[in-house]
Amino acid sequence: MPIVKVEAPEQANTYDIHIGHGLLKKAAGLLERCRGHRAMIVTDENVAPLYLDAMKAQLEAAGAQASAFVLPAGETTKCMAQLERIYDALIDAHITRQDFVVALGGGVVGDIAGYAACTYLRGVRFIQAPTTLLAQVDSSVGGKVAVNHPRGKNLLGAFYQPELVMIDCDTLKTLDARQVGAGLGEVIKYGCILDRKLFELLNRCGSRVRVMEALAPELDEIIARCCAIKARYVHEDPHDHGVRMQLNFGHTLAHALENTMGYGVLLHGEAVCIGMVAAAGWGEALGVTPAGTGARIERVLRAYGLPTERDERLTRAHLAAVMALDKKAEGDGVRCVLLTKIGACTGTVIRGAQLEVLL
Repeated sequence: MPIVKVEAPEQANTYDIHIGHGLLKKAAGLLERCRGHRAMIVTDENVAPLYLDAMKAQLEAAGAQASAFVLPAGETTKCMAQLERIYDALIDAHITRQDFVVALGGGVVGDIAGYAACTYLRGVRFIQAPTTLLAQVDSSVGGKVAVNHPRGKNLLGAFYQPELVMIDCDTLKTLDARQVGAGLGEVIKYGCILDRKLFELLNRCGSRVRVMEALAPELDEIIARCCAIKARYVHEDPHDHGVRMQLNFGHTLAHALENTMGYGVLLHGEAVCIGMVAAAGWGEALGVTPAGTGARIERVLRAYGLPTERDERLTRAHLAAVMALDKKAEGDGVRCVLLTKIGACTGTVIRGAQLEVLL
């Protein structure tokens, strides 16, 4: 079983990411820290029928008193109204600072449950059990927790590290092809910014079906590879003020697309794919990225059936205005991540007028 250690020195928090098969059915040993405490499992209506009973049974086997709160599924759930419902459930269950919130689900569940844990009683202990590929390789690691605001994605958030991340690769068997693709988009992102060999590996696989079949025996190692990359960034830059911002490659436009089109129309990983192609184009136009890089990324994404072009009905001016409200905004510009080659990147601030032209 691969184990990746995450160290966030500024927050004096070190925790392990356990990656394996069947973890949700044999997690009691990992959950020993919950013994004698209450645990509130936050999940959604898609995940609950599949994995809630197993998680509850493992918590109880570990000696915890487990209860659950089930959210509607989808990106629209990541809002203040649903956050208040979680607070009510935590109050009703008499959850204290010594107790636990367990996020069981994809990135939406992890983000909103983590933000609830961070803010309820000024901090309740927190465990991540991600069930989607995107959450396993990205959002469950590093402590970014948030909810959306009508005017921008993840505008309300914090950094709050979990005590443990449990990744059961078997949960990927219940994902539909679109969810798998969204996760692969984030895996391709890691290849673009830091791991050329990973990019080439996915390029050779050639299709979404083939990667899940041909790499099934190695999938836990690929997930561990992505987690290790993110753990490195978290260690160097826990609060996302410097090098960790490289993880936002493709996200500047992606968040604006999600907000403008309506949360949930595009999956986050799909929006990131469109954003990566756009960012590669911006880099080429600015002389930072080698010519042809964007086309190369686009070919890989298309091989996996992932979107690469935005809806042209979305105007440049409107997208630029939404991007100006993003958390990566700096003065009258937005900090964007551009590739210097496949496997390496840099950050640069693109000013408002220039950004609109590039769009």
